[in-house]
Amino acid sequence: MKLSRLIIAIDGYSACGKSTTARAVARILGYRYIDTGAMYRAVTLYFLDNHVALTNPKEVARALEQIHITFRVGPGGSSETFLNGLNVEQEIRDMRVAEKVSEVSALKPVRQKLVQQQRRIGKEKGVVMDGRDIGTVVFPEADLKFFMTADITVRAIRRQQELLANEVLADLDTIVRNIRERDLIDTTRAESPLRQAPDAIVLDTTYLTIEEQVDEVVRRAVSLMVKQR
Repeated sequence: MKLSRLIIAIDGYSACGKSTTARAVARILGYRYIDTGAMYRAVTLYFLDNHVALTNPKEVARALEQIHITFRVGPGGSSETFLNGLNVEQEIRDMRVAEKVSEVSALKPVRQKLVQQQRRIGKEKGVVMDGRDIGTVVFPEADLKFFMTADITVRAIRRQQELLANEVLADLDTIVRNIRERDLIDTTRAESPLRQAPDAIVLDTTYLTIEEQVDEVVRRAVSLMVKQR
């Protein structure tokens, strides 16, 4: 029995488990996983390293022409982000990138460039993509949409643990403040603001383990694939 292949969109706030869940779901279903957040982080890293003035449209446009982002499978089987041929998977997780990524993501030329690339990647289906505007802007026709949310303190603790895993120390209050700022920018920006698609399934992950999140997404995906066969 051949099952249909889906586009699965997972949107939501930062540190809700979107990327971890999306990555695991893609592995289980044999789909491609696209970390759109990593793409915006890679652009942010390039802007920071090259001192690009975000208020200067010409500088932004010139910088975007120099940016090429790809994903490769690492030694452990996980997806790793490459910026202009260099592995930047660890660098894009730093706090200095986290503190600027929402501001960079709000720029219209940045979103236009990356949305184009994301649509090209996903047009063949069989893809799990997570971000802020996948189900509303990038793939409003996605077969299955999820919107993740969680308590902000829980999100901050998760982010702190993620940073510690990468040997980065960060104060919890600083992380909470950073998350609040990101939420504000993400939900109020003029270009593709973070919002729940009307047909998205809401997942409050405050009290859910990653395994429970993954199981829920996979269960719904398989059910839909069987219906569409």
